[in-house]
Amino acid sequence: MIASQDAYDSYHTVNLSAQASQASPVQLVLLLTDGLLEELVRAKAHIEARRYELKARSLDRCVDILNGLAGALDMDSGEDVVHSLGQIYDYCADRLCQAGLTLDAGKVDEVIRLIATLRQGWQGMQARLG
Repeated sequence: MIASQDAYDSYHTVNLSAQASQASPVQLVLLLTDGLLEELVRAKAHIEARRYELKARSLDRCVDILNGLAGALDMDSGEDVVHSLGQIYDYCADRLCQAGLTLDAGKVDEVIRLIATLRQGWQGMQARLG
């Protein structure tokens, strides 16, 4: 089972690299958001199963992705939407830290809902841009 998981992880990494190399900025955000949503589901499962070490690693990955999304924002643009996105990403990271400390999967569900809503907005932007 471990060998097949390693093979899948290698394929996933190569496939993701290929997608990212040809992606627009909006597509990159969607790729990161998709990865974040996948990892959030894993984090929730780890919390529910009380797999503490895996939970910690998974939540760390989620916070890293959120920090990456926040770090890519152009805060100097003066756009309200940019500042709001930054606040949402910070809020989500905080909720995930709380989820890890309290083992509350409901906090992860809250973040999943927020990120899924943001993803819909990014999809709409991609549709408008073509």
